[in-house]
Amino acid sequence: MQYMLIMTETEAEFASRDNPEKAGAYWGGWTTFIGAMRQAGIIVNGDGLQPPHTATTVRIRDGRPVVQDGPFADSKEQLGGYFIIEVPDLDTALAWAARSPSALSGSVEVRPVLPPMPR
Repeated sequence: MQYMLIMTETEAEFASRDNPEKAGAYWGGWTTFIGAMRQAGIIVNGDGLQPPHTATTVRIRDGRPVVQDGPFADSKEQLGGYFIIEVPDLDTALAWAARSPSALSGSVEVRPVLPPMPR
């Protein structure tokens, strides 16, 4: 079964990406986690995202698009990236989510992926 691991990070974690004193530890944690998933053969797809300030959000209000710079929610945690993994069950997906660096200071939401729509 496929699950999406939705990684959220705090502002401090996003800042660690570019901080020369912290970037090594930040990226090292991700390299280890992604390497373990690759070795297990469970990655279907995944991408990290640029920081939240690069986001643009679109909503339709009164039939018109409203465009806002920035992320969709005013929150202490922001979407940092995702992985689609293929594992036997939810318990296995949760175990992988718990190994993510995001679980240490942000969160990892785990959701089943819908099957392909019939044509």
